[in-house]
Amino acid sequence: MHPALTALLAARPVGLEAWRSWWDQLQHRTLGPADTDRAQAAALLAGLTTRLPDPGTLAALVTSLTERAPHPGPAHPGSVNIVGTGGGPATFNLSTAAALTAAAMGVPVVKTGSRAHTSTAGSVDLLERLGITLTSGHDATADHLARHGIAFAGPHVYPPALTRLARTLYPLTLKPFGALLNTLGPVLATVPVTAQLTGVATRTALDALRPLAAQVSGRTLWLAHNSAGADELLPFADNTLHTPDGDIHLPAGSVAPHTGTLADLAPHPDDLTGHFLTALAGRAGPTATHTIALNAAALALASGRHTHWKDAHTAALDALADGAPRALAERLATATRTTPGTRTAPGTRTAPGTRTAPGTRPVPHPEAARA
Repeated sequence: MHPALTALLAARPVGLEAWRSWWDQLQHRTLGPADTDRAQAAALLAGLTTRLPDPGTLAALVTSLTERAPHPGPAHPGSVNIVGTGGGPATFNLSTAAALTAAAMGVPVVKTGSRAHTSTAGSVDLLERLGITLTSGHDATADHLARHGIAFAGPHVYPPALTRLARTLYPLTLKPFGALLNTLGPVLATVPVTAQLTGVATRTALDALRPLAAQVSGRTLWLAHNSAGADELLPFADNTLHTPDGDIHLPAGSVAPHTGTLADLAPHPDDLTGHFLTALAGRAGPTATHTIALNAAALALASGRHTHWKDAHTAALDALADGAPRALAERLATATRTTPGTRTAPGTRTAPGTRTAPGTRPVPHPEAARA
C-alpha cells in the first residue's frame, strides 16, 4: 500500500512529497502488484470522502494536483465564474441561470460545472439538453468568451491526474469521485477569471475550503453560504460571503424581497429546459427571479462592474425582464453547433460516464464522474 494511502487511512498527515509520489505512481501504474491500483484508488477516495483530512493534508493534496495542470493563461479582465459544491436543498440550476444573467448584463463569465451528483440535473446535464456546448481547451474558451461574453468550460480545466484516477476506478462507481470533486473542484479547476463565486452548502465543506481559497492564485474566491444550507445566495435567507477583504453579510430581505421559500426554487425534472428558459425570461415566479438576480448581482460586484448591491440587483432584474438571458442561451445553442473548439456532451460515450478516443478503450472523465 502506498505510504500516502496508509497515512490517510490512519488519519495521519500526508505531505506534499507523498502526494506527488502517489500521482507519479498512479500515472505509471506502479502503486503495487498487478490489479491493486484500482483497489488503492477506491480506498483513497473512501478515505477522502468519509471524513475530510486535516487542513495541511488537504492543502498538500490540492497543490500536488494543481501544479500538474496546464496554466490557463492570463485571466480575462473583469471575468467571473460561479460554481457550487452541491449537497444542499434541491433547486433548479440557479448558478447557470445567474451566469447567463450576469453575461447578459455585460459581465464576462467563464462557467465551470458538472453533471448531477446530488442534484436532479447538474449544469452539464442542463447545457446538454439545451444544446449548448462546452469548450475543449483554454484557447477555445477565450474565443468563445470574446464571441459571446460567456463560455462554459469543459473538463480540461481539471488536473489531468483526476482523469487518470477516474480511469483507474472504472468500471467501479464514480460517486465517491464525484463527491470529492464537488467539494474540492472549486479550488482545483484552472479557470482564467479574476474572481469566482463559490456556493458552499455545508459547514464541513466551508471549513475545508476557507484555508484552501487563500492558496488559489490568479483569481479571488468568494465563498458563500446561508442559513438555509443552500449553495446559492437566497433572498429569504441570511447569507454570508467570505472574501479576502472580509466578510459580507446579506441578511434576508436586505437586497431582494425576503418572501418565498425553497419550494419556489424546486427543480422541474419533467420540464428541465422549459422551466429553465422560463426562469431566464423572469417568468418563473418572483422568488426565482429575485434569486437569480441576487446571484447575478454578486457576480457583477465580484467582477467590479458594479459597486452597490441594490444597483446590481436592479440591473439583473432589468435584464431578466427584457428576456436577455434567455435570448443569450438560445443564441448559444445555435452558434456553438458550428463553433470550432467546443465539444458536445451527448453522443460520445459508449458506456455510462465514459467517452471513447480513436483506438482507445472508453475513458471516464471528471464531468461524468459526478453523474
